[in-house]
Amino acid sequence: MIDNKDREILAALQENAMMTSEVLGTRVHLSPSQAARRRQKLEAQGTITSYRARLDPAQIGLGVQAFVQVQMGTHTPDGARSFKHLLGAIPQIVNAWTLTGEADYLLRVWCADLSALNTLIHDQLLPHPAVARVQSQIVMEQLKQAAALPV
Repeated sequence: MIDNKDREILAALQENAMMTSEVLGTRVHLSPSQAARRRQKLEAQGTITSYRARLDPAQIGLGVQAFVQVQMGTHTPDGARSFKHLLGAIPQIVNAWTLTGEADYLLRVWCADLSALNTLIHDQLLPHPAVARVQSQIVMEQLKQAAALPV
């Protein structure tokens, strides 16, 4: 169970996960040792799952972001396992969700350019035996970055 002080800590860490216990404690009105213990507790119980750096895609050569909807032709357990394994093997796929509705999967992908996106779709996704249809939408402008969870 998390209390309001834990929620304050979580909100602060979502803004800057690298803040020291001293800064975190000041921010949430706790001593540095209390802030550190609470952070460790949140990590140990799995509320905080990891820490990551947010990178500028353009700085690392990624110029195209797209959402790719995948509709499966068959819905066998083996086909789903095989497709899930394929998703894990393609580093350009940065998020993947199963959906209700017409599409079975929604993939968020980052590629160097349109040619690389085309290769990903035609050489990696469409050849999978369970895939029936792939539809992509290219992101023209990202208006909001992935935001912190509302705690």
